[in-house]
Amino acid sequence: MNPPTTRTHLDANVLAGPLSEVFAVDITAAERLCAHCGDRGAFARLHVYTDGPGLIACCPACQTLVLRLVRTHRGLVLDLGGTGCITLPAHD
Repeated sequence: MNPPTTRTHLDANVLAGPLSEVFAVDITAAERLCAHCGDRGAFARLHVYTDGPGLIACCPACQTLVLRLVRTHRGLVLDLGGTGCITLPAHD
């Protein structure tokens, strides 16, 4: 019998570099609200998986897919389909 496979994840700070190509602000400092379960917290708390093509980020509470980021020969593909809401911190 094979042992169960477990995926290890990184926190979403690993997305800071790639997302800086898309956003003018550090998105990892933003607050997020999961569209599926309503979990609220720092974007940096997302669980990021790097074992496939590109980066996959999931809600830490319900593991719903929140973000996909893939670099192709055509450019950077960003899918935010599972992101409920992102609130960027106000600059004083």
